[in-house]
Amino acid sequence: MPRHANEGKIGEFDSFINTRALSKYSGYLLQAHLNIEKWYVTSIGTGYDLSNSVFSPDGRNFQVEYASKAVENAGTSIGIKCKDGVILATEKIITSKLLVPGKNKRIQSIDRHVGVVYSGLIPDGRHLVNRGRDEAQSFKSLYKEPMGLEGLISRLGYYVQAYTCYNSVRPFGINAIIGGVDDDGAHLYMLEPSGVYWGYLGAATGKGRQAAKAELEKLDLPNISARQAVKEAARIIHLVHEDNKDKDYELEITWVSKSETNGLHKFVPEELLDEAKKFAEQAAEGGSDSDSDSDSSSDEEMEK
Repeated sequence: MPRHANEGKIGEFDSFINTRALSKYSGYLLQAHLNIEKWYVTSIGTGYDLSNSVFSPDGRNFQVEYASKAVENAGTSIGIKCKDGVILATEKIITSKLLVPGKNKRIQSIDRHVGVVYSGLIPDGRHLVNRGRDEAQSFKSLYKEPMGLEGLISRLGYYVQAYTCYNSVRPFGINAIIGGVDDDGAHLYMLEPSGVYWGYLGAATGKGRQAAKAELEKLDLPNISARQAVKEAARIIHLVHEDNKDKDYELEITWVSKSETNGLHKFVPEELLDEAKKFAEQAAEGGSDSDSDSDSSSDEEMEK
């Protein structure tokens, strides 16, 4: 029994005060922990890059950006939309002398009239090609006619974009250049890891994309023939490979043309490929000669 009538109430009040103080102190600790965690996440980037379905406070999707980095360090690929068709070309870096030449092609067909070349992770590219083939075959089975390029690139764009929305998957680590010919003429598109795609007259991706784009901009693409475009594609690939001279490469070139291939996607004939390689080598030698001439003339002017 309490010795005073208010002794029990005083004890209850003290217990209430202690509980309130402890709760308030715990709240301070929790808030401090959250502040530290928030500072760490925003300053380092950790947390916002663990899932491709999460945006950072400044609106960035780090997983998509990381996928684009895989493309930037890959071999160069280009596409040209010319007067009578589409040309696709790529440099296939030879990583070992034990590899069989001509195997493991980087340029593949989605349908008889559609080709694709990609830079980045090779398994991702193969998966996208198989998905494109499924879309084209499904369309042909349903409508009894080949799928148009615009419809195909739209379906593939939606498919790639879906891989940026769910935590259970990751974005595609490739840039794919897709070209072909349908009833509406020649088409050339480039599909990026985010799922966005654009129509192009000339497209380039990979390690040497900047130099390749600069060379493509110099050409009158709508007015050159498919054969001339093949030579220009070989020249550009040879030029951008100069930054990677220590590694050998195989040149792959395909074309789709109403006049040259009857609207089918094919590898260029061996004689034309050899001719294009010689053209590229001569252009490179001519460029080096002109550079040396300009250097010597500038030296003479300085001596005067």
